[in-house]
Formats: sequence, C-alpha cells, structure tokens
Amino acid sequence: MNQNVIFGMDIGGTNIKSGIIDAQGNILHTENTPTEAHTGGADSRLSKLFAIAERQSQIAKERGWTPVALGVGTAGYVNAREGRIGYATSNLPGWTGVPLRAEMERHTGLPVALANDAHAFAMGEAWIGAGREWDEFICITLGTGVGGCLVVDGQPYYGRDGYGGGFGHMVIQHGGAACNCGLSGCWEQYASVTGLMRLAKEQGMESAMLGHSAKTLFEWARQGHEQAAAVIHLYAEYVALGLTNLVHALNPKAIVIGGAVTAQGDFLLDQIRAHISRQVMPAYDNMKIVAATLGEHAGFAGAARLALKRAQQGADL
Repeated sequence: MNQNVIFGMDIGGTNIKSGIIDAQGNILHTENTPTEAHTGGADSRLSKLFAIAERQSQIAKERGWTPVALGVGTAGYVNAREGRIGYATSNLPGWTGVPLRAEMERHTGLPVALANDAHAFAMGEAWIGAGREWDEFICITLGTGVGGCLVVDGQPYYGRDGYGGGFGHMVIQHGGAACNCGLSGCWEQYASVTGLMRLAKEQGMESAMLGHSAKTLFEWARQGHEQAAAVIHLYAEYVALGLTNLVHALNPKAIVIGGAVTAQGDFLLDQIRAHISRQVMPAYDNMKIVAATLGEHAGFAGAARLALKRAQQGADL
C-alpha cells in the first residue's frame, strides 16, 4: 500500500532510537542501535545515522512507502534554526558544532528537522501522546539529567538560539550540589534519577544501595521500607519544587512528565501532585499533571512530526 511516511531518529548517549511513522502518527517500524558514543567521534556517529537512514529507506521501498521527511532529535543543545549542534557534553564527544541537518539532508535528499531531544520528546507527546489534548503545556523528562520544553500553540518554544527549555539548570538551592554545567544547586542535581540515587546515599542508604538501582529503591518504598519511602518523599518534593517555579513563571495548562521514573505511575506522581498543591499559590493550582505515554518512542515520533511540518510548510524548524 503506497503511503507517505516520515523517518525519525532520537540520538542518546547509549542508544539511537529510530522509527518510521505515517502522517497520522501511526508507528510502522522501530529499531534501537547502540550509539557507541566514545568510538570514532562525530564521523563514526554520522556514518551510523546514514546507515540507519539507508535501512529505513530500504524498508520503505520494500513496503511501498514514500518517505517525505526525516526528523532527528539529539542530546545536547541544538540550534534548531541553523540546524547544528550548539553544544554537547562528553556524553556525545565531538558533537559540538556539527551541522547535522545539512549532513542528513545531503545524504538522504529529504527535508530534515533537527531538535534537542527534550523538544522532540515533547512534540511526540503533543502529537500522539499524553499532551495531545492541550495546545500549551510543559514537558519534563526525568532521567540521567532533567530535560524540558515549553509547548506553545503546538510547537516547542525555542528561545533566541533554540536552547529554550533548560529547566534542569534552574538553581533551586544556593551552594547546593555541583552540576556538570558548572553551576551548583541546579534542579537537575535533585530531580534526575542520578540525583535520586545521590539523595538516597545522603540520607544514610549508601551501603544499602550498593549494586542497586532507582527501581529497587522504589520497590522497597512500595513494600513499606521507611528509609526508602522517606527518600522518595524527599525526591518528590524536590521535583515539585522545580515544577512550582515553572508553574508560577509560565502558568501552564498542564505538565507532562516523562523519563525512567514515570514507570512508577501514580505512586510517584501523587506525591509530586500533593507537594505542588501545597507549594503553588492558589490561583495556579488548577492544572493537570500527567505521565508521558509514548516511552522510548516519543523522541523519534516528535522529531518526525517536526520534519513533517517542515516538509509541508517549508518552515525552518
């Protein structure tokens, strides 16, 4: 059956998640490819992306699909309008400055949209996920770090250079934990999964958590382990503290929370909701707080959505 499709990619430090999706948001094909971020630098990574695009093209050809665009979401600070990586940490060595949109367009011949991974995640949720009922909301991802995006009129708010949404680097504690951005006391150091594990150790669980994960910590808390439950309560309070700042600053219609810890569902979200309800001024306490629904598909789906819009409108997204 002949139909138009969009290719999507989501580049992380560990894996590149990719897929093929149609214009209605139906996910037709997915795959995961190890990033191998510390092998070969940017050239090796580009070759890997080219190979993924070639596999997607072959699959589309075999199934009678017509590719019309390619969307790429990537970790790092992305100048979405210029189509290059403005800055990337050591998680993706050599990535800073790469003109990724031009490279992918040259190789594939398709119009390409390039976005920060949090922006792409938010667009996936806005299109076919938990945010689809709102044209304006905040999306937060709680993982190794904290990513964010303000969606306005169904589009990411990019800011001047495309770096809008760096919510993880709001300073919530003066003189707090050192952050890899160079500041200290950043929200990311308290609301990320990395921050959760640090909180557990600081609360006296260092020996208990050796060899264990955040998932284990949540399991213990669910089973009534008092110390683990206290750590989760403190973690939820820190998550809510940053969200409260965003609510007061941006007055969103809703908050969509994604990332690894959202697998805990209402066990965590109810605690976050309760903390926010106590912290925000009454005039603001009327927005929905929901979990993201697309999981690992959100990034490449959202990148594909941006690419489809670029192909349709000729916009420099």
